[in-house]
Amino acid sequence: MNRAAAPLEMSAGQRESLELLARMTTATTAEVSRAQVLLLAADGVANIQIATQTGVSVVTVRAWRKRFAEDGLKRFAKVRNGRGRKPQISTEKVAEIVEATLHSKPAGETHWSCRTLAKAQGVSPATVQRVWSARGLQPHRQKTFKLSNDKRFEEKLVDVVGLYLNPPDKAVVLCMDELCEASHNSSDVKSSVM
Repeated sequence: MNRAAAPLEMSAGQRESLELLARMTTATTAEVSRAQVLLLAADGVANIQIATQTGVSVVTVRAWRKRFAEDGLKRFAKVRNGRGRKPQISTEKVAEIVEATLHSKPAGETHWSCRTLAKAQGVSPATVQRVWSARGLQPHRQKTFKLSNDKRFEEKLVDVVGLYLNPPDKAVVLCMDELCEASHNSSDVKSSVM
């Protein structure tokens, strides 16, 4: 049969600091949770009840009690080595993703998408997106000028530029550039003279 742990001993100053921390809206969730656990432990609440009330495991409650008994509040917010979330992707894999993004293209495509690069690299699309966001990479944004493949493009271009350079008297020149993805035309330039 398990015995209930004795109430955690703490000074009035330590209790006051922990109560303040437990109410703070600017503290991290982990700090607030740890403060609540220690206050409940000082009130003599059983570890199982503390764990249920605060949403941490009984093992965590015991570890935090032990650490407080040994160190007090000296290293309260410091996470011990080996604790916390481990990196999910190695720096080598990040370098491979960046290298592929900047210096290669998928077969038959103009640039990588998150999904195609993720599949090629064996990671999730979210991982590729996080790497791109962290480094400001946007492979879908081209820095080159593309000409239309319309057979009458040059004729249309001369007409439009001519209207801008030499508009008829008392005329308003309107221009609309439209990209039609369904038919894969790169652009159609339409002008009207009013």
